[in-house]
Parts: sequence; structure tokens; C-alpha cells
Amino acid sequence: MKHSFRSSAWSLPSLRQMWLQVVRRSAPLLVIQERVVLVGDGMKEAKEGRRMPGVKKLHQKSENVSKGEYIFGHLFGAIGILVGDSRKWLCLPLFMNLQDGIQTILGCKQTDTEPERPSHVVQMIAQGFKAAKGFGQALLLLDRYFLSVPALKQLQACHSGSETRMHLVTKAKSNVVAYERSPAKKPGRGRPPKKGTAVQMKELFSARATDFQTVIVPLYGKEEMVEFLCLGLLWGQSWYQELRFVLVVHQGCYSILASTDLTLSATDIIRLYGYRFKIECTFREMEQVIGAGLNKRFKRSKVL
Repeated sequence: MKHSFRSSAWSLPSLRQMWLQVVRRSAPLLVIQERVVLVGDGMKEAKEGRRMPGVKKLHQKSENVSKGEYIFGHLFGAIGILVGDSRKWLCLPLFMNLQDGIQTILGCKQTDTEPERPSHVVQMIAQGFKAAKGFGQALLLLDRYFLSVPALKQLQACHSGSETRMHLVTKAKSNVVAYERSPAKKPGRGRPPKKGTAVQMKELFSARATDFQTVIVPLYGKEEMVEFLCLGLLWGQSWYQELRFVLVVHQGCYSILASTDLTLSATDIIRLYGYRFKIECTFREMEQVIGAGLNKRFKRSKVL
């Protein structure tokens, strides 16, 4: 069947747009403030083929000690959308593509004047924005790996010249450093500073423990009691974009969430990031049920 798809009568972008239209018209979407909720993540799939296209050495950043630090395989980027109802939300895949390891393959088609292929983080933001165009406005849920200055720059570049708006809801690292706003007036001569005093976010859990609020939010299918503190601070070395940080204490665990949308409430940010794990369930179904990530070496059938 795969040989029948080698035709110029169809194109992958057109099929992708058709699928987005079907989802928008038929699927029961989760909508928050007139925006759909997208979920994005990368998936590393180990491969044993020595001459398989796109296979490269990848670093495993998982905290699971049973996994090797480095593997040889493919790095995919996936974008899904949350569908369902209030009883249960699922992540419906929109599209997935191979994002790393194909520079050598595409190098023969590129000229010396063409720019270098963007990183995995930048490609994920661009992918999410393409999906957001099919739905108008969107929120994109990502894990803490994608909170970076290149991601924020790519998001700003996508917004320029487009009416579509997409905001990120993600998680910050435990050692994140943010900055207060610069003072309105600077004493003396010279250029006014772009940022104010540096703030070690993890120290606020103890320094401002009395300022935390307690609320009950739905997390992972249950009503959970959490404590949170919401702050608006600048973030990003030499970028200094204002983000909405939410410090969360849940069952003795400390987390720092961040959003580029300054109008989202703290409870919405906490609830939304709890839905990010839905894409991990989608990856599991693809590998264990559909068989989309099998590591077997398929042999050509003897019956032609």
C-alpha cells in the first residue's frame, strides 16, 4: 500500500488542512476563553537500523535510571488537541513529523544561501502555530524543556503579520531566575535598565509562604487542593518578556508554571498544565495499540 502513495496528485499539507477542518467541524473541543487547547511534545523512538534515514544519536533527558543516557533513533514532534467532555478529556493527534536527524538528507536540496534548519524547540512552536491557524486562537501546552528564549522569539515572529494568536502554558525549571520590572525613573544619566532586581523563584516558596492561597482545582480526574502564588515577572536573558508565573504546592511537591498569556487566571494555568500529560497517553496508545512506533525490522513479503 505504501507504494501507491508515491504520486503528485496529493500533497501532505493539503491533507493536513483537511484533517484540521474535520476536527474543527466534528470534534467536541475544549475551549477556554474562546481558544482551543493544543498539546505539544517530542518523542524519541529508538531504532536499530544502521542505514535508516534520519537516525542519529539522541540524548535521553528522562529521570528514569532504567533508560540509557544516549540512544540511536528518531526524534518526532507531535501536536494534538484536547477533545471530549468534562468527565474525561483526550488528546487527539493533529500531525507528527520527523524533526531532527534529516539535515544530511535535506542538505543536498539546499543552497549555501538558505538558512540552517531550526532546532526542535523552534519547530514545535511553528508547528503549533500552524495548527492554531486552523482554529483561530489557541493555547499550547508544553513541558519545561520548551520554555526558552528561542521559543519566545519564534512565537513573536509567528504573531507578526497574522491575526491568529497563540499563547504558551508551560513549566519552568526549579532554578529559574526572573526579574522585577525596571523602575519608572532612573537616577542619574545613562540608558534606563531593561530589568529590575533578580528573583530566585524557588526561594519564594519559603520567603512568601504566608502569601500563598488555597484552592480546589480538578487535576488528573480528581478534585485536588493546591496552594499557589501568582506573580508577573520578566524572564529571558537579554529578552526580558513578561510572563505570568504560578508557584504551586501540591501534596508536598513544588512546581513553577509559566504562561505568556497575562490574562489567564492562576487556577486555569494549573488546570491546563494538568492536561499536558494527555499527549503522553496518546504516545502510549500509538505505540502499544496502533503499532506506530514498532522497532521491528520489517522484511519484504515473499508473496508479490
